[in-house]
Amino acid sequence: MSDEYRIFGAEMSPYSVKVRAYFRYKDIPHQWLSRRAHEEEFQKYARLPIVPLVVTPDGTGIQDSTPIMEKLDAVFPEPSIHPDDPTLAFLSALLEEYGDEWGNKLMFHHRWFSTADQLATAHVLARGGMPDAPWEEVDKAAQTIRERMVSRVHFTGSSPENAPLISSYLDRLLEILKPHLADRKYLFGGRPAFADFGLGLEVYEMALDPTAGAIIRARAPEVLAWAFRMTEPRNDGPFESWDCLQPTLEPLLRDAGEFFLPWSTANAAALMAGEESFSVTLGGKAYVQGPQKYHARSLNALRGRYAAVGEKSALDPILEATGCLAYLN
Repeated sequence: MSDEYRIFGAEMSPYSVKVRAYFRYKDIPHQWLSRRAHEEEFQKYARLPIVPLVVTPDGTGIQDSTPIMEKLDAVFPEPSIHPDDPTLAFLSALLEEYGDEWGNKLMFHHRWFSTADQLATAHVLARGGMPDAPWEEVDKAAQTIRERMVSRVHFTGSSPENAPLISSYLDRLLEILKPHLADRKYLFGGRPAFADFGLGLEVYEMALDPTAGAIIRARAPEVLAWAFRMTEPRNDGPFESWDCLQPTLEPLLRDAGEFFLPWSTANAAALMAGEESFSVTLGGKAYVQGPQKYHARSLNALRGRYAAVGEKSALDPILEATGCLAYLN
């Protein structure tokens, strides 16, 4: 039996490249396979029609990027992506969730909102699935992809009304990350943490697109370098202490406490109440969208992580100061 894993994914899928980056960092033997080029084999192992799908050497299929990494971490613990300090380990997990859910919202909106981004992404996806096809066939496929994906943007809250808000969220994120990454390679120091995989690859995907990519290149070259570094992450040093990280990492946690966690909590409440849409005030402005089940499940998982932290005397003051604590109990 081969010891090689197979990753079925797509270059334009942030969760796929997230898992691929993890495999590269851990130096786990693997094949990177395009789902579109290996659809029959993908269907054999996939429970859900989503990427990434990892097939283990014994033929077990695993889906969902975070559970994939958690399962593999039990087999390949080194180099660790979790600081030894339980406080930092939880903060990293919180920011991983922030990246997966909030970062993805920013990426998906900018990728599919404007005509230029729609056309560019649809054609990249179409060509990726049919690399040898003539232009006419690729263009026809791109039109179908564009129509399908644009019809789904409301799931992430993308709308003409929310567009200026989401753009402001990206501007805010870049302004926060710039000073933090000015003199360090990764969010928690000299090596990638769980948080880097969640947020870094969302930013990487944004950097590939016309609008968000131009914004990142023009305004935040430090962030751009980090995002591309995360496609081939390396262990270049230790994790830093909270005292070293606090001045520039705390604003990112505040962003989670002011925007991500209130939104995620409102989403879960609306879902429980059976509401078709919900409105939540973020940064003093109303944000409206329909509730989503997966976001509610991920919030519950994050709360479970918090409950599992044994000693919280160092953690809770940080969460309280950044506005996160109220949403985790």
